[in-house]
Amino acid sequence: MMNTAAILVLLFLAITFLQSGYDKVADWSGNVGWLKSHFASTFLKNNIPAALGMILVLEIISGILCIMGPIQIMVNGLTEYGYYGAVCSSITLLFLLAGQRIAKDYDGARTIGIYFIPAVLAVFWLS
Repeated sequence: MMNTAAILVLLFLAITFLQSGYDKVADWSGNVGWLKSHFASTFLKNNIPAALGMILVLEIISGILCIMGPIQIMVNGLTEYGYYGAVCSSITLLFLLAGQRIAKDYDGARTIGIYFIPAVLAVFWLS
């Protein structure tokens, strides 16, 4: 039987990360500029392009795995891609959470926490 809840969460994560990755590529300089001001008083201030690139790669990998997961579940009932997508999504969100906490953006950190809950639920459901 298909895990409908896991499929829905994987699609949620895929949309979230693929759109975010697209936004980073489409407006790289705008994102770098905003993040430079966001992290101006932190130890990350001189590493924004590298950090943003790392997050971009994690988001794209997460998004692709989260798209492949529901397909694999529906085609042959296996959950490996979905599981790895949920794990990668959770790791990506932990990096984003760390960044928000370093920047002392506690509202932003709280928002990341909201995304983390379904990601971890998907890890649990697919393990």
